[in-house]
Amino acid sequence: MSWNPSLFAHAGDAPPVPTGLPLVVMLTGFTDAGSAVSQAITYLRDELAPSVIRRYENDVLLDYRARRPLITFEHDHLTGYHPPRLELSLAHDAIGQPFLLLTGYEPDFAWEAFAASVVEAAAEFAVATVTWVHAIGMPVPHTRPLGATVSGTRAELAEAHSIWKPQTQVPATAGHLIEYRFAESGVAVAGFVLLVPHYLGDTEYPASAIAALDSVTAATGLVFAVEDLRADNEEFLGKVDQQIEASEELTAMLRNLEERYDAYMAGATQASPLLHEADLPSADEIAAELERFLASGPHDEDPRGPSLG
Repeated sequence: MSWNPSLFAHAGDAPPVPTGLPLVVMLTGFTDAGSAVSQAITYLRDELAPSVIRRYENDVLLDYRARRPLITFEHDHLTGYHPPRLELSLAHDAIGQPFLLLTGYEPDFAWEAFAASVVEAAAEFAVATVTWVHAIGMPVPHTRPLGATVSGTRAELAEAHSIWKPQTQVPATAGHLIEYRFAESGVAVAGFVLLVPHYLGDTEYPASAIAALDSVTAATGLVFAVEDLRADNEEFLGKVDQQIEASEELTAMLRNLEERYDAYMAGATQASPLLHEADLPSADEIAAELERFLASGPHDEDPRGPSLG
């Protein structure tokens, strides 16, 4: 008996999908600083209850030994098996606007086939735009608004929201490949890279999830109710501030980050494109920070409380 699984399976109870909707892509990956994407996925799935259109096959795309599924053990027997999910769904925002939503883990295998399937689905449903978000650690202070680097084919979004425009090489994600393939096919696509304070990269930082959803709003006009996330963020920041106030070293670090950030932003608002290199995080700095972040281990679904020490 041969075994030849498909890349995905269509949901038997899938709803009809209107054409011309925006497609939002949220894939957890190795650079999910602040758990921005994993928190946003939890919000989108729990709050919006999207209807699944297709389910991608774990046996094709997932390295089980690298990211082991959870199983529930109760006293003397097993009661539940919880494999990760990668799904294309139809969702509706807080005011009822429909959109397509691709959420789940970044595939370990078959990136080209996966990207091709996403591009094909977008063509099938004649999507209007594609927006995806991920997050990296950067030497920026949590006392300033989260910034982003914007890429893709939508120049107006990059002009309005991209505060850092590096020229460098970084390890690719499946999201990058999807963006690249959409750009090749002439689809309006935008990728938002959230610049999360590096010292909060290993935490569940609610502000990063809010920024992820705000990025989608900026690109699509979709509306999300994030009051609970804002309340969580106030509590989180209160704990962070307590730790910083108790440490002269952390206080000095934060002050230095604030000075550099403010100097860079002041330069970025001037008509001249010239920036002082001392105020701008260099490609070497982001590469070093990215390497440090990756070396600390997997970050797909590993929530932790704030810790700066």
